[in-house]
Amino acid sequence: MTPRTDLLALTPDTLAALANRGLVKRAVKELDAGAGPDVSDDGDGTVRGRFPDGTEAVLPAGADLDAGSCTCGAPGLCRHRIGLVLAYRRAAAGDAAGDAAGDAAGAAAGAVAGTVPAVPAAAAPDTAAPGVTPQDATPPGHAAPAPAAQDRTAPDRAVTDRAVTGGPAVLGAPAPGVPSAAVGDWSPGDVDDEALAALVGARAFAAARRSFDRGYTAHVHRPGHGEPAARVELPTCTVRFPVPGELRHAIVDAAAPLRGEMTALAVWAFRAADARGAREAHAHVEVGGRAVLRPAAAAAFGTAAGVVDELLLEGAVHAGPILGGSLRRVGAELSAASLHWPAEAAEELAEQVEAYAARDARHHPLRHALLLAELHARHRACASPLATGVEEAGETALRRVRLTALGCRISGSRRTGSPPAGGRPGASPDEGWDRTAEVFLAHADARTVLVLRRRWESPEGPAPTGHALASRRLLGTTLGALATANVVTESASRTASRVVSLARSRIAPMSVTPVGDSWAGLPEPLLVRDLGARLHRRDGLPPRPVRPRVAAEDVGVVEVSAVEDVGYDPAEQRLEAVVRDAAGNRALVSAAHNPLAPGALDALAHVMEGRSGEVRFVSGSLRRSGGRIVVDPIAVRTAGTLVVPDLAPDPDPASGDVLTPTGIARPPSDPLAEALDTALAALADAAHHGLRHVPPAVRARMEEAAAHLARTGLTTAAGLVRAFLAVLRSRGPSAAVGPWTDAQLHLLVSVELHEEDLGAGERR
Repeated sequence: MTPRTDLLALTPDTLAALANRGLVKRAVKELDAGAGPDVSDDGDGTVRGRFPDGTEAVLPAGADLDAGSCTCGAPGLCRHRIGLVLAYRRAAAGDAAGDAAGDAAGAAAGAVAGTVPAVPAAAAPDTAAPGVTPQDATPPGHAAPAPAAQDRTAPDRAVTDRAVTGGPAVLGAPAPGVPSAAVGDWSPGDVDDEALAALVGARAFAAARRSFDRGYTAHVHRPGHGEPAARVELPTCTVRFPVPGELRHAIVDAAAPLRGEMTALAVWAFRAADARGAREAHAHVEVGGRAVLRPAAAAAFGTAAGVVDELLLEGAVHAGPILGGSLRRVGAELSAASLHWPAEAAEELAEQVEAYAARDARHHPLRHALLLAELHARHRACASPLATGVEEAGETALRRVRLTALGCRISGSRRTGSPPAGGRPGASPDEGWDRTAEVFLAHADARTVLVLRRRWESPEGPAPTGHALASRRLLGTTLGALATANVVTESASRTASRVVSLARSRIAPMSVTPVGDSWAGLPEPLLVRDLGARLHRRDGLPPRPVRPRVAAEDVGVVEVSAVEDVGYDPAEQRLEAVVRDAAGNRALVSAAHNPLAPGALDALAHVMEGRSGEVRFVSGSLRRSGGRIVVDPIAVRTAGTLVVPDLAPDPDPASGDVLTPTGIARPPSDPLAEALDTALAALADAAHHGLRHVPPAVRARMEEAAAHLARTGLTTAAGLVRAFLAVLRSRGPSAAVGPWTDAQLHLLVSVELHEEDLGAGERR
């Protein structure tokens, strides 16, 4: 009989993603107990299984598991169909082992006779879906990607595979009976539109076509190179193609009604990547889209540009409440026009203006200047969905998901203005407060990190610390428990910004259990064993001012092999520790004092010094700075505990256990970075005061910054800063808006490219 290669490629991990891990484990136990099915084949590819209790499951050829049938009557994908797949795989593995033993015996006999018989190579099966004609073949002379490595990091997954195959799991091995060439040498983009429409249905295909016409962005990951399967990160979900040559078994983490539409969008993303010809392992692509914006969107963007220009001219120092309100209004207009990334930038800029007016610590002149430049950059690139986020920010309901908490960060402020109306009579002006908790949740199946946000505020009363917030109730549990938990839910939705919303209901209850050793089972790139390789994957991405505004884009879990040094600088109130990852790369774990979490540095020092056991993992935001790899820590996992510094208890002054000042090694000075930072700070000062009100001292600083840039060889940057000053003097502030934006954007991109160059130098 012809082997069902699609069933052979359905690993236990894939089956768990299609159904859930509990059903897979139960099916494995039944197989081990001898209660598995008798497997038969009808000859046309249909696989049948009859269980000892009389239940019969059928898996027709050319259909996915949902299209199969079972006499048990259970809704959805039942354990019998899963058990039939596992039994079929186990039988195939046994046949393959027998064939291998026979080949080895024949080879030994041939060696005795003086000849070794040739072992015929397995012919690659026809893995294409019925009726599918490849649309774009691999370019001649181009090597196919390496075979996909199966995920075997989680202990329970390895045990499951050993039970399924009847023997030890082989890391990186293809499914039994599936030639390795079939794993890597294919692309979902090879499927033509006729076959795709027949697969997903006319309605889903039409919805996907509308999204294609609007345009969207995607990250394409090919099998091999650390990826177990072809995968596409769409703006609001992830689509995986675990079976080579088959689209029927695509795993979409969006809810069922969106499965067909998202599958089509993922196929077109692969097709756009294939059109480049190189078929790189990881690619960021723009798919479809119009050359110009719709009239309503263009009008909204034009209005926003005018308000941003006025803010640049007036500056945060002179901006009144009317200008702040205008920013809120244009943000709403941009959002209504589906220009979601500019809308988020406008909202954040409005918060910066309001924070300065309230003397709020959240206002940062550098951030203020960056947002001004970002909005202008997105306006200039408005024809690209990459820069605008067209049709990307609506929430997408997710199917049943398992999320692993990576810790929590606390932010917020105290308001130093007058108490809001309705506040307690006689309340102190500085008693108003707000706090925001961000819980980072790894979605292992999608290989992304999502962010759950919760905000508390009060016009009066003492402001809580991070430790006090840890006991606040959230989704039926506490913030502290949620930040260190595994969450399984069927009531989740996410935005294109990777902000997730969770809900509790009686129909779809949410499970919250301790995180345990789940970090060790996370797949790459969530679990980082080689920091250099992880950061290298970011090189070549579009500049941040026009990139999608994604929360937790750089968050991951670093596997630590050693902690070499821990130091504290009381002048900067900064704790730093030098660690090595599993590949031997040295990184700097660096945390600054957070007044909202006064116990954070003490807790971090305690755990990094090994007083809670050997450090195994550190979760945090990863970046390059000054030629070094820097981890801004969120949580630390030791052999026995998980520490979230921002939720740690407040220090007890009477305990005597305080941070001891020690030396912190500083990297050698970087003239290029210093020149760029100096120029950015000078331009930010100009934007802070407003181009109509630039003080002479700030003008002098910009002249010095331009000279510094020229001395370090950054002549183009120096020329742009000087051109801005010349226009400001000769033609006035209004004419200087464009030159200021040109200089600011050039400097921002130069900083990114310089860090990439330093990283490339380290790899060499």
